[in-house]
Amino acid sequence: MSTDTQPEILFETQGAVGLITLNRPKALNALTLGMVTAMRAQLKAWETDPAVGCVVIRGAGDRAFCAGADIRALRQSGLDGTSYALDFLREEYLLNAAIKHFPKPYIALIRGICMGGGMGLSVHSDYRIASSSAVFAMPETAIGFFPDVGGSYFLSRCPGQLGLYLGLTGDRLNARDAIYARLATHWIPSEEWPVLMEALASGDDPNNLFSEMGRRPQNSTLSERRTKIDRIFGTTSVEDVLTLLDRDEKEWSHETAALMRSRSPTSLKIAYGQIRNGSQLSFDDCMKMEFRIAHRILKGHDFYEGVRAVIVDKDNAPKWQPASLADITDADIQAYFDPVPDELPL
Repeated sequence: MSTDTQPEILFETQGAVGLITLNRPKALNALTLGMVTAMRAQLKAWETDPAVGCVVIRGAGDRAFCAGADIRALRQSGLDGTSYALDFLREEYLLNAAIKHFPKPYIALIRGICMGGGMGLSVHSDYRIASSSAVFAMPETAIGFFPDVGGSYFLSRCPGQLGLYLGLTGDRLNARDAIYARLATHWIPSEEWPVLMEALASGDDPNNLFSEMGRRPQNSTLSERRTKIDRIFGTTSVEDVLTLLDRDEKEWSHETAALMRSRSPTSLKIAYGQIRNGSQLSFDDCMKMEFRIAHRILKGHDFYEGVRAVIVDKDNAPKWQPASLADITDADIQAYFDPVPDELPL
């Protein structure tokens, strides 16, 4: 929990807008269990409130919309043997579903970092407004986890093989690339957000408003690499992806292969399977699948080791178990997808 005197999350109404502010700027607005449970309850209340025409979510400060879950707390929960980590993930995934199914326009204003759990608070919405400083990523394979919060659904529906590429590598996208990948819908400088908020508070139609204010992004790096990404990441296994990257003579391919080899081998195989499976599943079924995976990852090794190496000790030298893709069988990975006794209640 936050040691600040200010609440971790703020709710208010401004005219026709129900406004949510993630209020942990020093922690890059990282999510806690209290924040996700409070937000889900507030969305339920606003769902039937006739005075609220739309919901807007933003992050306090300039550095981040939301950097994801407070993974230190999740790791410590696992080490201590408490239920906090699983309780958090259950509530977070139910919140993701509440956003996806929210019957009124839901608008995310994204400035700075939007990663992991921050993607779960934004990408399932109708409108994802990126500022010039926005940075999007799903970097979970670097900490022995997997691209959750609905990643199975939204990554599998990115153009071509971009979603698999983003899920395996955790590549960071600017606003232009995020719009190309369909992770953001509009690019509007944050200096214009007060005007935008005033119009929404007055009851203006969001679709017309964003169409008028949105900028047309140019020079997407992803669009320039799309053909190569589709060819390399359209293969039938993680191993095949690495083989094609190794054969390519371009520096980008070798850097991408090195990046993937630094990730948890188990996480890479899980991510590959979940994104491939997700393309054939409904949103709710994707969330149920992800809860099964998360349930089992919390009982494993790599998540705790990955957070230690990247966040706690910061030596960036995780000791993955198993250490090699060759040491992981199909049966090992399938076990992560099997039903669990306490399924996600969707």
